[in-house]
Amino acid sequence: MNSSFFFGLSTMAYILAMIIYITYLAFKKTQIGITATTVTIVGFVSQTLAIILRWKEFADLSGMGFLRSAPLTNLYESLIFFVWCLILGYLIIEFKFRNRSFGAFVTPVAGLALAFIDISGMSKEIQPLVPALQSNWLLAHVMMSFIAYSAFALSFSTGLMYLIIKTEKRNEVSYIFWTITLGIFVVVLTAMGIDFLTFKVLVKPEVFIKSYMFKSSFFNPSVFIKILSWISMTVIIFIIWRYGLILKTVIEKFNITPESLDEMTYKSIAIGFPVFTLGGLIFGAIWADQAWGVYWSWDPKETWSLITWLIYAFYLHSRMIRGWRGKKAAMVAVIGFVAVIFTYLGVNLLLSGLHAYGSA
Repeated sequence: MNSSFFFGLSTMAYILAMIIYITYLAFKKTQIGITATTVTIVGFVSQTLAIILRWKEFADLSGMGFLRSAPLTNLYESLIFFVWCLILGYLIIEFKFRNRSFGAFVTPVAGLALAFIDISGMSKEIQPLVPALQSNWLLAHVMMSFIAYSAFALSFSTGLMYLIIKTEKRNEVSYIFWTITLGIFVVVLTAMGIDFLTFKVLVKPEVFIKSYMFKSSFFNPSVFIKILSWISMTVIIFIIWRYGLILKTVIEKFNITPESLDEMTYKSIAIGFPVFTLGGLIFGAIWADQAWGVYWSWDPKETWSLITWLIYAFYLHSRMIRGWRGKKAAMVAVIGFVAVIFTYLGVNLLLSGLHAYGSA
């Protein structure tokens, strides 16, 4: 059995766990909840074994030693590790707060992300590293960055849920903010799905984004389709805004209090921020000096990493110094993760720079 077998097993486990968690929310049976947690743990252990095997395969093939063979060198491997960190973070939250309801939100992300890897044609081959990546700093810099990213993803989820629960009126700034944010996420994912179904191409993600993304909707040569796409997006956002209070009612039935969501948001960022500072910025600067002879070059990835760092630094400063709690803090957490997404994917796939090889 190789790493692919265990990755496939973890994908099935996460999707099954998603179904069981949703069933648990519907029937509130303790045994169902225990089963969901057990299946999630099985998927996590399987994914852990897969990563270890992938690491060994890379080390045997490259001959670069253990530290330099961390399976974090391309988009496929980084997505795998991101999902692993996300599930680890969720399991910690579940056991600490003794609430399984949040699993219905996290396991779908994990399962669908791994399933997307299988159906998208994403390259899974172990490829030789470019010279700049052949460093012991690879393990510390990349691994710590993705641990921080997963913590920020959890803070995004809890922050968005907090906004949904705490908003009472449709004309509130926070209500408009979360409905537009959620609407854009839904539209982007839907448009990408339409692109995939329309073109049915199996290419690398960077090729898909540059050559096909939104070409069946917002970037379609037909002016009519472009206009129809923008109208559709407006309608979707309006529907979410109009009926968003229904979602508030649904989440309130999950027995998740606003106070616990606020605490989870803060603790996720409080853990992710120093890890990102040390691993993402400081270790990255040291590695850059060794690889390129300069600590900071204002490469697009570096610039957006700094922007992300400033947003989360503002969150922690506002909370600790000015006492920000609740809606304003949750909105900053949501904005921060939008910056994370662009730092992680947008820069690698849309902009050029020293980190462009990360998209391979």
